[in-house]
Amino acid sequence: MADLSTTYMGVKLKNPLILGASNLVTKPDVIKQVTEAGIGAIVYKSLFEEQIQLENLQFDEELVEYENRNAEMTRLFPALEHAGSKEHLYNVKKLKNSVDVPVFASLNAIYEPTWIEYAKELEATGVDGLEINLYAVPGYFELAGQSIEDKQVQIVKAVKKAVNIPVGVKMSLFYTNPLNFIKKVDEAGADGYVLFNRFFQPEIDTETEEYNYPWELSNPKDHMMALRFAGLLYGNLDGSICVSRGIYTADDVIKMILAGADVAQVVSTVYKNHPQVVAEILKGLNTWMDKKGYKTLDDFRGKLSRKNMKDPFTYQRAQYVDILMKSEEIFKKFPMV
Repeated sequence: MADLSTTYMGVKLKNPLILGASNLVTKPDVIKQVTEAGIGAIVYKSLFEEQIQLENLQFDEELVEYENRNAEMTRLFPALEHAGSKEHLYNVKKLKNSVDVPVFASLNAIYEPTWIEYAKELEATGVDGLEINLYAVPGYFELAGQSIEDKQVQIVKAVKKAVNIPVGVKMSLFYTNPLNFIKKVDEAGADGYVLFNRFFQPEIDTETEEYNYPWELSNPKDHMMALRFAGLLYGNLDGSICVSRGIYTADDVIKMILAGADVAQVVSTVYKNHPQVVAEILKGLNTWMDKKGYKTLDDFRGKLSRKNMKDPFTYQRAQYVDILMKSEEIFKKFPMV
């Protein structure tokens, strides 16, 4: 049987499959099932600074509500032992102590001081590493893209300086040149990269004429962009490459490793196909490696990356031109009549 072990951000994993950050981690039965199915590591759901600030505000309002009443009524004040970030930290530590696989924390903050503060608090829970989510939703015409990137690189440097555990960066694709930005983050000391973050976009309900945020899972083909960039990045970074979004099957994981990924995160397939899909993916990966004669993941990792491909145009626009020249083939697959 093939050896599926790998290393992600310097942390040893028994296999390359990671349960990504989501509410799945709040369900003890799901955690039990995915660990029994063989998951290699778990990312606890994100700690959001906005959520903590809102909870603190609500808590303060509840306290103020009774400030003009008599002393005997102070016992009506809410007593929340694990309020806000404390509750989150408590649950991260609880998960870490309950499983025998590496656990990574996930953080979404806004200001540099709070990035540092929460990063330190998450490190104190005993997690094996930290995943920080860099994002910027354009809201002002005057804000230049370079200033956003410079600020994000500074955040990576500050967090890396503040903690001793490995720090991975989960990022979006919305940069003029993602390769250039990832290289800057790599030089800033990041230990890994998660390709790519998935954002919830606002939708409009035409009946109510209001905005809403529909809950939608990733689709099976959403991994294609991560596949391209894994192939472009392989062999050019010091940090590890983790792919995310649309990883559903063993075949998807195999493709990503061939391109150059170190590990793959799964979430949507666990929601749709239940925790046993983890065992199915690992079995499929084992079977394929045995069939191909690969003993370890390193035997084929990056085999189809740009660095190792003889065809220099595989990852370039010329490949798109080649596809257009064969465009008649699409009508064979999808006839109009």
